[in-house]
Amino acid sequence: MNKLSSGPAIERRGLVLILSSPSGAGKTTLTRNMIEKAELGLRLSISVTTRQRRPSEIDGVHYHFIEKDQFFFMRDRGDLLEWAEVHGNFYGTPRRPVEEALAAGHDMVFDIDWQGTQQIVEKMRSDVVTCFILPPSMAELKARLERRAEDAEDVIAQRLQNARDEIARWSLYDYVLVNDDLGCAFNELVAILTAERLKRERRVGLEAFVNELLSEEKGRAPR
Repeated sequence: MNKLSSGPAIERRGLVLILSSPSGAGKTTLTRNMIEKAELGLRLSISVTTRQRRPSEIDGVHYHFIEKDQFFFMRDRGDLLEWAEVHGNFYGTPRRPVEEALAAGHDMVFDIDWQGTQQIVEKMRSDVVTCFILPPSMAELKARLERRAEDAEDVIAQRLQNARDEIARWSLYDYVLVNDDLGCAFNELVAILTAERLKRERRVGLEAFVNELLSEEKGRAPR
């Protein structure tokens, strides 16, 4: 379990922070920035996918790139916590690393779509915090996809079409941020993580600590 401070022994189970957004709205950049801020102590959940690797991606860092036969084998054996088909490709989250991390008190951040988010929420609602990232406008979303210069024009058009369907799912999430300024969006995510870590129901040993406080003799200085 993860100890919250140098004070009393109040520990907590790990949590899952899920970030979702339409392609180009910033969830991948925000996820990377959260991971790189070492003091946050977040671990990245690395999904498996059947899509082709982009030039800027590294196998085992951004995704585990696998063949469809292997993906279907993992899915059918129950090795995936969630899975989805997006833009004709399959994505999924391996179950075991997540369960082991949470049990050890480690927090994980997920970069997944709304379909995968709902599957995980159904399985482990009390462990999950969900956040949807909106673009400031559809025009800006298109410009970001074009600046990325990694997809053909027809792929960008398909992503924009799918983005409207994804954005319509915003109300399924605990928190919704507009990524107009990356720094502001990052700070808001850190605030969300901090607050969720301090929730009463996540803190193991808090009841025992409070009972100890109440049992102290009157006039006795607290430790």
